[in-house]
Amino acid sequence: MIGRVRAARDSVPAGAVTDHGPVTIGADLHVSPYGDRALLVEVADLAAVAAVTAALERSPLPGQRDLVPAARTVLVHLDRPPAETDAAVLRRLATAPVPVVSALPPVELPVVFDGPDLADVADLTGRSAAAVVAVLTGIELTVAFSGFAPGFGYLTGLPEELHVPRRATPRTRVPAGAVGLAGPFAGAYPRASPGGWQLVGRTEAVLFDVEREDPALLRPGARVRFREVR
Repeated sequence: MIGRVRAARDSVPAGAVTDHGPVTIGADLHVSPYGDRALLVEVADLAAVAAVTAALERSPLPGQRDLVPAARTVLVHLDRPPAETDAAVLRRLATAPVPVVSALPPVELPVVFDGPDLADVADLTGRSAAAVVAVLTGIELTVAFSGFAPGFGYLTGLPEELHVPRRATPRTRVPAGAVGLAGPFAGAYPRASPGGWQLVGRTEAVLFDVEREDPALLRPGARVRFREVR
């Protein structure tokens, strides 16, 4: 668990900078107990998540053991029951926009862009399928956090014109390696599972392997590029 505390700090090394943009927290920050040894901090957006995480890494709560960021929450694990003073401290966090410099090596993900939803994504965005692929292969993405399944990294950095809704009816089975889009995120399914993302392609990269030193290929903070293969 301690490893996740280091994720944001170690996850992004000299050379690569991720700027999550302006941060407005204030009244949008809510704190509530989560079990008997954790607090859940709820904020407005991913930029605020990054700011709260960075603030708690700079000035941890007494007994803080782990931070688990998500899209709009930060789970703060403690080695003791939380106190009222902990919630008070969290509500007064001094936060700011976070330029994060990542030390993780970049990841190039080979993708065959033949997904069953590629044509739908093209229609939704008012461009050709080839133009969608050109955008996806021309940008650098960042793993903001992990979730859903071991090895599933939520990739941020999509231009707004590629923010597409989830499918109205999720699939009961999405194959391992499927690459999809949903809202502001891109991602690749590490194993077969149900899912509602718009599938634009597939990769043969092994996204999660317990035999590796770092089981997840897409670790929080890593920079990712899609490379088209045929």
